[in-house]
Formats: sequence, C-alpha cells, structure tokens
Amino acid sequence: MKQDLFLKTLKESGYPEPVEVQQPANGHLDQHTHPFVVQALVLEGYIEIIIANTSQKYQVGDVFHLGFEQLHSERYGPQGVKYLASRKQLND
Repeated sequence: MKQDLFLKTLKESGYPEPVEVQQPANGHLDQHTHPFVVQALVLEGYIEIIIANTSQKYQVGDVFHLGFEQLHSERYGPQGVKYLASRKQLND
C-alpha cells in the first residue's frame, strides 16, 4: 500500500495521525500487549509478528494490524524496520 492511501484509510477509519517507529537490525521484543489497537505501514526493512505461535512477515508496503491487548512478539530484519503506526484507544 502507498503511504498516501494508508493515511487516507486511517483518517476514514477514525485513527489518529501515525508516528514513525524505527527498530534496530536483528532486534526483537518478547511477548507483550498494547492498551490500544494498531494499524501500521512498513516503510523500510521488515517486521515479523508472532501471534499464538504463528509468524507473519510484513515488508515494505505491507500493513499490519494488532488488536487491543493482543499478545504478540516481534522480530526485525537485518536492516531493522521503519514503519508508520497509528494507535487508537478503544474509547476514541
């Protein structure tokens, strides 16, 4: 997905402006949750998200979604990852 379409889709869905997130090369985050829902567009590199022992890799142009308090872990590629992430509170 192109960045302009992603931003338009966020706005239409009631998501706030996204922030740019960068994670280090070959980095990872162990299992965790977030107190919000996430929509994100990968800009550089890739991120692998593991939910319930199922891994999904997201590369440049891919959009990923994480539900409210969805337990997951993350791994980043050899160039790290940069993505735009919009975080929506459930009461928004």
